[in-house]
Amino acid sequence: MKRIVLLLFVFVLATSCEDVIEVDLNTSEPRLVIEANINLLKDGTSNATVTLTLTAPFFDNQIPVVNDASVVITADNGMVYSFTSVGNGLYESSLIPQSDVNYFLEIIYKGETYAASEQLVSVSSLEFVEQNDGGGFSGEDIEVKAFFTDPVGLGDHYFFEGISERGIVLDTFFDEFFDGNQLFGFYRVDDVVAGDVVTFNLYGVDEQFYNFMFVLLQQNSDQGGGPFETQPATVRGNIINQNNIDNYPLGYFRVSEVSTLTYIVE
Repeated sequence: MKRIVLLLFVFVLATSCEDVIEVDLNTSEPRLVIEANINLLKDGTSNATVTLTLTAPFFDNQIPVVNDASVVITADNGMVYSFTSVGNGLYESSLIPQSDVNYFLEIIYKGETYAASEQLVSVSSLEFVEQNDGGGFSGEDIEVKAFFTDPVGLGDHYFFEGISERGIVLDTFFDEFFDGNQLFGFYRVDDVVAGDVVTFNLYGVDEQFYNFMFVLLQQNSDQGGGPFETQPATVRGNIINQNNIDNYPLGYFRVSEVSTLTYIVE
């Protein structure tokens, strides 16, 4: 009986000490988040999209979208491309980028103008895929590598995506130590099995975007999160607010050639 009374006393003491702690987080005015990607595929078609959202408080479950902005890209060859809002913050256009042409992005939202400029960056083609069934710490994980050849001449930068329903892998490459050699993008996530479809995308990017994405991925590697998790420090992109420099946006304007390769895990 004494043992039962003692256990009961410990339980009551433990439960009576629980308090609700309210975390008072600092809040700020929402910032515009811009994901502007103009992708030229190897077959000559393109995918030109701009996605606009707003930053939100930490504990909010939904990301606010922006559907009422004006989005235009002007080329220095005289062409003007207006982007149409299709809902959920997404804007689309039929723009097919050309080499050696400057593209100027202009977004007008709530009376302020956000602007950036970029040129198309070409990319090598993804060539083939190798699969290793003995990877990981267990020696039983499936690893997949997508290979490409860097052209001779320093200065090539790459952004790599490996995508399947099991997860997304992102990486960046710079040819400082691999000039003219064969490189690969590495894809390994948990629970990959035979029959899974993995899509590889290799983008040509400039040095500024390489540095931008490298820092993002490095921060999230340190945190153990993904590239779109909350960042420990703000990483500025190439888009500026022409009316109020302090109200800078987040995100990036990128114009890339992209090589795509789809692989079915064996």
